[in-house]
Amino acid sequence: ESDTASEISFQFNRHKKSPSTGSHSSDMASVSSVSGSVFSVYSGDFGSVDAQGTVEFALDYDEKNREFQVHVSQCKDLAVVDEKKGRSDPYVKTYLLPDKARMGKRKTSVKKRTVNPIYNEVLRYKIEKMVLLIQKLNLSVWHNDPLGRNSFLGEIEIDLASWDWSNRKLNWYPLKPRSLSAVNGVDHRGVMSLSIKYVPPGSLGPKNPPSGEVHIWVKDVKDLLQLRPSGVDSFVKCYVLPDTSKKSYQKTRVIKRDTNPVFNHTIVYDGFHTEDLREACVELTVWDHEKLTNHFLGGIRLGLGTGLSYGISVDWMDSTQEEVAFWQEMMLAANEWIEGLLPLRSL
Repeated sequence: ESDTASEISFQFNRHKKSPSTGSHSSDMASVSSVSGSVFSVYSGDFGSVDAQGTVEFALDYDEKNREFQVHVSQCKDLAVVDEKKGRSDPYVKTYLLPDKARMGKRKTSVKKRTVNPIYNEVLRYKIEKMVLLIQKLNLSVWHNDPLGRNSFLGEIEIDLASWDWSNRKLNWYPLKPRSLSAVNGVDHRGVMSLSIKYVPPGSLGPKNPPSGEVHIWVKDVKDLLQLRPSGVDSFVKCYVLPDTSKKSYQKTRVIKRDTNPVFNHTIVYDGFHTEDLREACVELTVWDHEKLTNHFLGGIRLGLGTGLSYGISVDWMDSTQEEVAFWQEMMLAANEWIEGLLPLRSL
């Protein structure tokens, strides 16, 4: 595999909607099920109640066990979610930012029918101190609804780099409303610089090319999440959805210890008909390379964002306005490189 160029033949015909709406290919069924299993950590109801009240907690780092500890004591004067019954069933949830997925969430037990819950629980993270110091702690309070969506009651965010680690006492903090960017699932994960081009079949001469081609030139990424003090070892994966087979998969080389990696990697997919551009989606994702498992840093999806592919509802047709505009510009300017600078996002 070349570090600077990849070419792959790709056929969409088998994915087109058949006359019988009840029959889908096995490929499409597997794609839909995988996409459906990926959900946002921001899921929940943010607008039903106003954030109010306070939360009492303390932070500590256990040097011996290399463990970050969040001692959640209690909350006071939380918002009432069910006004008819005058009740809230609150619990506390924590994440380490900027990457919620990496360390996972921790949460307390649910206290029923109270706006002044007492927990006295310790939430623990196994993490090196140096890594912890480039994180932020997001602590939020939620009403638990077993039959529907949990309701957001307020949050606080603490920059652990500037935290006074000699302060191990319990302190009270006011709960704040969630920002609009967080509600929309927008978090800064870096920016990708790239160019794309569509070459229609026969546009360069008789039967040249024999089928349409999409060219993707991944130039660089800036301001990636810094997961370690030394930076990240990043690479880019590419698929043309709905195909998730090995034929569709391409990747760049790994750039080590750099939060601003330069890839300069070109990928060419052929087998396109012009109408396929309305149904397909180019997914580019950036990953941190580790020995045991690769870790997702952010990505973009280039397509029309219609939510449909060949008449089938799919989760991955969710391009942002910027991504849609970029793809549309390519469709309208055959044989021309279209340059773009797109923010990476959670997918």
